[in-house]
Amino acid sequence: MTEATQHRGSCLCGAVRVVVDTFEETMGACHCNMCRKWGGGPLLAVDCGTGVRIDGEEHVAAYDSSEWAQRGFCSQCGTHLFYRLKESNQYVMPIGLFDDVVDIRFESQIFVDEKPDYYSFGNETTHMTGAEVFAKYGAS
Repeated sequence: MTEATQHRGSCLCGAVRVVVDTFEETMGACHCNMCRKWGGGPLLAVDCGTGVRIDGEEHVAAYDSSEWAQRGFCSQCGTHLFYRLKESNQYVMPIGLFDDVVDIRFESQIFVDEKPDYYSFGNETTHMTGAEVFAKYGAS
C-alpha cells in the first residue's frame, strides 16, 4: 500500500484546517444509522491514522457518539471533520475535506446490513455487516 504525505483540508468556512501525515489511498463508505443521520447519507471517508493536526481547534465541537468514538464538526459552519476512536486516537475523516486528493480507490463498505434500499454504489467493494465490523475491530 502506498501512502501519500501531508494532505491538507478544511471545513466549508475555513475556520478549521487539518493536516494529516499519511492516509491510505483507499476510501470506504459507512452505512450505519448514525453516519446517515449525521450527514444525511453514507459517510465517505479515509483512514488518517493518528498523525492529524487540527488548526482552529477553538471552532471544533465534538459529540461522544458511543463509548469508543467521538464525532467532530466545525462549530461555525457545521462541516463534519472526523470520526475518532477514543482509545487509539485514530481519525477517520470525510474524503471531501481534502482538496488535493487524486487516485483514491473506493474499496470498502461497512454496516451494509443497515444500508437503506434507496441508494447503491456501482463500484466493486468489500462488504461488512455491523456484526463483522465489531468482531474485526473489537468494539461492541
